[in-house]
Amino acid sequence: MIVGPEPKAQRLETKIVHPMSHTLKASIKRGALIAAANWQVSVIQASADSLFKLLLAAPIIGGVFLMALAVGSEPESLLSLEWRQMVVTIASSLFERPVVLSAFLLSVAVVAVGGSLFVFLVKAGTVATLVRSDREAGPIEEPPLHVDVIARASRFSVESYMESARGLFPRYARLGFMLMGVYLLSGVAFLTLMARREAGEGWSPTALLAAAFVAWITVVNLVYLLVQIVVAADDCSVATAFRRVAVFLRRERQHVGTVFLLVLALIVAATGASVLATAALGLVAFVPFLGLAALPLQLLAWLLRGLVFQYLGLTSVGAYLILYRASTNRSIGTRSQSSPIYDHLPSQA
Repeated sequence: MIVGPEPKAQRLETKIVHPMSHTLKASIKRGALIAAANWQVSVIQASADSLFKLLLAAPIIGGVFLMALAVGSEPESLLSLEWRQMVVTIASSLFERPVVLSAFLLSVAVVAVGGSLFVFLVKAGTVATLVRSDREAGPIEEPPLHVDVIARASRFSVESYMESARGLFPRYARLGFMLMGVYLLSGVAFLTLMARREAGEGWSPTALLAAAFVAWITVVNLVYLLVQIVVAADDCSVATAFRRVAVFLRRERQHVGTVFLLVLALIVAATGASVLATAALGLVAFVPFLGLAALPLQLLAWLLRGLVFQYLGLTSVGAYLILYRASTNRSIGTRSQSSPIYDHLPSQA
């Protein structure tokens, strides 16, 4: 049997690229370019997170020594215990000394609340800068890409950053304390379920419970990030932002899930590269003379790791913002003048 040429329509069908994959690629690309154009906010965000971790480590390390003195043992011997034995020893000792327990919890709470407020303030200015850049940048994701075109998309300035941070801070602080409350309730529920687990049940129920807890916290963090974006993009209240995020997730759940998985894959790859670099630097530290260069190299790797992870996080902010604005434009029947991408997102309704 002689096979003839394929019909023209069938040949063209194999060359068609799905509009969803093209649009999501353009969304992430635009988010990455906006984050790169406003690179200053990545530096500010990384510095704020590092400062918060250092501030939080101070009372915890001091608390370990305080607990060691209360227990009556050396800090080194306390830290050398297996973690369950250490937790039981510290908890039993602190409950016997309520003054020491109160001082430790108060010190951690003061630093945690104060540092969190500082992080909320910085995040408000960061998200507002990205929102303003996306609104005014134009179609920077369209080829050809030039450095000067991307640089003109920068909307960062100290004055506008501080003004936006002051304007959004009360709402971001309210939202942040709601997140901390969810964290606290989720942690208490998780520890309660773990404490009720029987000793002979094995590790399977524990692993499933831990996986469910991690998945729940991941969903909470995603909703928290989307609410932050909507509050800054629409300049609305936290309650209104929650309602709009619920509508947005119902319409664009597939797009949001795809962007989340793509960004998660990038973060996992960056984490793997960071672990390999840390292991390589650890081997260098054992080499005579070369070990002297290990400390500055480790500090440089730690700095680059923080910047890369912040950049990936801000890229996701830009991608989610683009999806939200496109969904909003479709719902009200308007066309965006900033980029053609907003008019080509397929609807999930």
